[in-house]
Amino acid sequence: MRLQQQHPTPMIVQIITLKSDLPEEELLNRAKERASNFKAIPGLLQKYYVKTSTEGEYGGVYLWDSVQSQQQYQASDLAKSIPSAYAINAAPTIETMDVIFQLRDN
Repeated sequence: MRLQQQHPTPMIVQIITLKSDLPEEELLNRAKERASNFKAIPGLLQKYYVKTSTEGEYGGVYLWDSVQSQQQYQASDLAKSIPSAYAINAAPTIETMDVIFQLRDN
C-alpha cells in the first residue's frame, strides 16, 4: 500500500542488491562503462553504486522523479541487461520506497 504523498513531486527510492561472480575491479569497470546509459534515463535523478559488507554483493540506490519513470526503466533493455552485464549469480533483491519527507531542498 502506498502512503499519501507529502512531497509536491512524489519521488521514489529504489534499492537493488545483487551478488556477482565478477572481481570488484571488473564490476567497477563495467559500471563505469555503462554510466552514460544511466545518465540518459529520463526521470533518474541520481544513482549511487554501492558495495555491501557481504563478499561479492553490490547494489544500486536509485532516486526516481516518479513511479512512471521507474517502471519505464524496469521495462527497458538496459534494466534487462544487468544480470548478464554484472554476472549476477542469484536473483537480485529489489526494494522500492516512496519519499514522504525530504530534509534538504537540494
